[in-house]
Amino acid sequence: MARVASNPVGLHRFRPCFQVAQLPQHARTSLHFRNEHRRFPTVSCQQTPDPTETSTTEKSIVEPGSGNDSSSQATSSSRDSGPPEFPNKNTNKQVALVSTLAALALFLSGRLDFGVSLKDLSVAALPYEEALSNGKPTVVEFYADWCEVCKELAPDVYKVEQQYKGRVNFVMLNVDNTKWEQELDEFGVEGIPHFAFLDKKGNEEGNVVGRLPEKYLLENVDALARGEASIPHARVVGQFSSAEARKVHQVADPRSHG
Repeated sequence: MARVASNPVGLHRFRPCFQVAQLPQHARTSLHFRNEHRRFPTVSCQQTPDPTETSTTEKSIVEPGSGNDSSSQATSSSRDSGPPEFPNKNTNKQVALVSTLAALALFLSGRLDFGVSLKDLSVAALPYEEALSNGKPTVVEFYADWCEVCKELAPDVYKVEQQYKGRVNFVMLNVDNTKWEQELDEFGVEGIPHFAFLDKKGNEEGNVVGRLPEKYLLENVDALARGEASIPHARVVGQFSSAEARKVHQVADPRSHG
């Protein structure tokens, strides 16, 4: 006991250590404030969610939907840009009708030449006497207005005539005209149409009679135009009308070749 009382300085030195543990009021207030400040975010995050996080979550939820919309739009656009549709039945019918009309028009133009008749050929034909004197080869056709085969072949004759116009004479002699009785006997006309092919001097190189393909007439006329010594089809007979059925009549104008 006496030793402790005699040493008061040692106890005084130890006491400040206990006093340091008790911080001043303003320090404790500051420390308490700091602790509350540190604990505040933790409490607030658990009880009240941050609005920014909610918006972020909402955005992340919306984005897949927008992706689906874009993908669906891409799908619809890919469907829209698919292969073109085939024509419907009405379109096919229209195309078929136009094709049929075009084929019919081509056929008629080839066979009828839009109305070429025997009368047209007769008016355009060269007079027989002139043809024999102009130094050109000549094709003489014996025909009749009532001859059906003659009418049918008129377009073919017209086309060949137009092709060799100016190089070969084309003459039309109507068998119903008594003026040509001598020529009928000279060329031995028994059926019509009868085509006689004459060289530049008026000598007959051959003849074809009746309905025959156009190439027979075309090849013979071509041989005449080139001055060949003979024609490829010198004596060919097809379906014809008999010259005995001719209706003999006298023509007022003796110069007429019809």
